[in-house]
Parts: sequence; structure tokens; C-alpha cells
Amino acid sequence: MVVPSPLEYGLLEPDSVTLLMTEDHNQSSSSHHPLLLFFKDARLTFKWDELGKEIAEIALPAALALAADPIASLVDTAFIGQIGPVELAAVGVAIAVFNQVSRICIFPLVSVTTSFVAEEDATYKTLSNSDDDFELEQGITTTTIQQEDENEEDIEKLFNSDISVSKNFEAERERGRERKHIPSVSAALVVGGVLGLIQAVFLVLAAKPVLTFMGIKRDEEMMTPASRYLTLRSLGAPAVLLSLAMQGVFRGLKDTKTPLYATVAGDATNIVLDPMLIFVFKMGVSGAAIAHVISQYLIAIILLKRLLYHVDVLPPNLKDLQFGRFLKNGFLLLMRVIAVTFCVTLSASMAAREGAIQMAAFQICLQVWLASSLLADGLAVAGQAIIASAFARNDSAKASAAAARVLQLGVVLGLVLCAMLGLGFQFASHLFTKDVGVLHLIYTGIPFVALTQPLNSLAFVFDGINYGSSDFAYSAYSMIFVAVISITCVLVLSSFYGFVGIWVALTIYMSLRMLAGFLRIGTASGPWTFLRTSS
Repeated sequence: MVVPSPLEYGLLEPDSVTLLMTEDHNQSSSSHHPLLLFFKDARLTFKWDELGKEIAEIALPAALALAADPIASLVDTAFIGQIGPVELAAVGVAIAVFNQVSRICIFPLVSVTTSFVAEEDATYKTLSNSDDDFELEQGITTTTIQQEDENEEDIEKLFNSDISVSKNFEAERERGRERKHIPSVSAALVVGGVLGLIQAVFLVLAAKPVLTFMGIKRDEEMMTPASRYLTLRSLGAPAVLLSLAMQGVFRGLKDTKTPLYATVAGDATNIVLDPMLIFVFKMGVSGAAIAHVISQYLIAIILLKRLLYHVDVLPPNLKDLQFGRFLKNGFLLLMRVIAVTFCVTLSASMAAREGAIQMAAFQICLQVWLASSLLADGLAVAGQAIIASAFARNDSAKASAAAARVLQLGVVLGLVLCAMLGLGFQFASHLFTKDVGVLHLIYTGIPFVALTQPLNSLAFVFDGINYGSSDFAYSAYSMIFVAVISITCVLVLSSFYGFVGIWVALTIYMSLRMLAGFLRIGTASGPWTFLRTSS
């Protein structure tokens, strides 16, 4: 019987994974420069082979699901824009606050969950396909000790985790259950629920101080609608974080269709309720917020109901939750997200200080910028799930092939989005507002929104690749460095050039973010040292 390597269990540290992948890759590869990865099998970019199908099956539903929420926000923006520019600007600031505070929790939660679930799912599948659990367990222990004798901590983690997963699998099989036991699922739900409650309480109690920090004065006309919208919208925070934690679970299981169906159902509800509550019941911005909250709880209920069919949500043992492993990597990504959040939030704050017209135009441009750019996150999700599984199986060829393919597709997607927005945004902008001043500024922002799409696509795809290889530390520290430069640019350029200066600074920010991802693989460092192969 063939004994799987310890990497199939996703339980070794990244350095150990890289070492063994390098050894395996060296046995079957000839010398190549790491930069050649970006052009690897470029003629196969659109080929409908096994890898192409796997990427498409994950990326397309994920992209649609990721784009659905920004599109729903665009619909909110369009309806609220019909009320007036003051309400539009006010809701723009409130949405920026809610989204950026949510991102502080969401991205570490979703990204870590996706990688861990992908690894543990590989473990479960390996055990479920084993004919002799005792021989498998003994073989794993022997192989691990021989290969990792110098790393006792990794060996202990691996041994204990294997025993736990094996016992849980045996218990499930004895009970005749088909649901999987994946500890990271339970941990993600607990963390997501707690963070959602904390976010809701914080924003409800601190709505006005936070909005004041964002540049809205207490006696300003925007404060009342902005605080009302933010307070009501915050009541949906627990549902938002729980649903996104579950989306991370489904991504790790390489099922992106379920989150898509749930998201479409919720956002369709939001779109139907918006005009009813805003105009028919004359609730204004409060109606828009209530419609959004209802849609988020509907999404969470659909996902939870579906998840219960696939996974044991309640672990048999609290130790199986593995909070230590979860929080360690989550903290690294938290540092990264705070840096990202501060850059975008500061940009919105600088726009708000310019006035209601400038903020309204910035809000429309930003929502379009994010909605279109997030389509590339579908490729990032596919890359993350496939690469995480490849690293767990010590499959260096699959990891490098998947990275190359999603990067090439990211370039194509970015160019397509650039052309579409460059040609169509000017006409589409009339759907959001009729105000001449706002439209004039939107026209000024169109070149920035359109021309940055290739940069955005590559930056997001590189993020997925780094998360798939569990390169969380580099993702965090490189982003902090990028944020320091970008924040300086926002402050300086906005003070001299106003609205245009803000968009120049955001362009610099995305360029540096893309470059950071490029350097990691291009120099074959960190988890990608196996790219420096020799015959």
C-alpha cells in the first residue's frame, strides 16, 4: 500500500512543506528560471483540459458570488442617488465604514478557513479511501519521523492531529454517517459569530464618532442620514461574518456554486425590497439599510442549512477546534487587512473632506472599481483552493501549473475589464446620478478606474496564490510596507490635487501591491523555492 506523505495532511509548517516539495521537484525537473513560470504553457491559457475545467468550476461561480454583493451595493447607490446627492454622499461614507470594518474580520477569516478546510478535506478523503487505517497511521508516523527528525514540534502536531482525524473518521464510519468532520469549520463559525457580534455592538454605539473621524462634521447635513444608515446596517454584521465564514468553508471544499446560489437569492431579495422600502414606504436611506440586513440573514440561513448536510458543525471534542493554529495565521492576515483597510478608508475620508459632490463621485467610482476588480477574486479563490491541495499532496507540478494558469487568466481578465469600463462607464454613470457636478467628476475618474484593472486583477490573483501556499507572513509584512508608502501618497497627493490626487495614490497603491506578489514568485522565495530546480 502506498503511504501518503505528511504533506497530504496539511499539518507541517510552510518551511517544511517547501523543503520536501523542492526535494521532490528536483528529482523530476530540469533547471528553469523562476520568471519563466509566468509564461509556462501560455499557449494553453484557454485550453479546456483538466486544470482548465477545475479552475473554471471554482472561479466562475466564485466570481459571480463575489461580484453579487458589490452589485447589490451599486443598486443601493443607484436608488439612493435618486433621493439626492447629500443622501448619496452620506450613504457612501457609511458603506465605506461598514465595509472596511467588516474587511478587518472577513478576509483573515475567509482566507484562513479556505486554506485549512482544503488541507483537512484532503486528509479526510485520504483516510476515507484507505483500506487499512492501522497500516496508514503507522506508515505516516514512520515516514514523518524519518523526514522531519529535526523538527519535533511539527512531528508532534502531525502525530496528534492524524490520530484525532483518524479516530473521528472511524467514529463516523461506525455510525454510518456521510458528513465530514473538518475541525476548521467549527472554529470558523465560532470566530465568525463572535466577531460579528462585536462589530455590530461597536458600530451601533460608535456610529457618529466613527463618521466624524471619516470627515463628516456633527452639524453637517450628511451626518443624520449617514448615522441612521450605518446603525441599521450594522445589525446585519453577525449574518455577514457568519455567511462569509461559511463561504470560506465551501471554497475549501471546492464548492463555489452553493455560495453563489445563496448570494444571488439574498441580493435579489435586497433589490426587490429596496424600491419598496425607500420609495413606497417612504423610509429613505433607512429602507435601503433594512433591505440589506434582511438579505444578509437570508444568505446566512441558506448557507447554514446546506452546510449541515455536508459537515459536522459541532465537534465531538473542543480540542478539535484548533483555535491556536487558526488565530496565529488569522492574526498575520489581520495585520495585512488593517493596512489595506486604512488605505481605502483614508482615501474615502479625504474625498469626504473635499465635499458632498466629490464624495458622491468618489463613491460611485469606488463601487464600480471594486465590483469589477473583484471578478478577479474568483480566479484567486480557484488558485488558492487548488494550490493548497497541491501543497498538501506535495504536488509541485500541479502547484506551479495552477499558479501560472490563474496569473495568465488574470492578465486577460484585467485587459477585458479595462476595455469594458473605458468604453461603457461614461454611459453607465447616468444610472447612478443626474447631478451635473457629480457626473463631471466621474468622467475625470474613469481613466483611473479603467486603466488600473490589469493591476487589480494580478494583485488579487497573487493574493490567492500566497494564501494557497500558506504564505501568510509574507502577505502581511509586504502589505504593511506597501501601505506605508500608499498612505503617504494619499495624504500628500490629495492635499495638492484633490479628487485626482486620491485616484493617483490608489493607482500607486495597487501597483505596489501587484509588485509585492510578483517578487515572491519571481525570485522563487518562501514556499516557491522549489522553482529553483536543478537536474
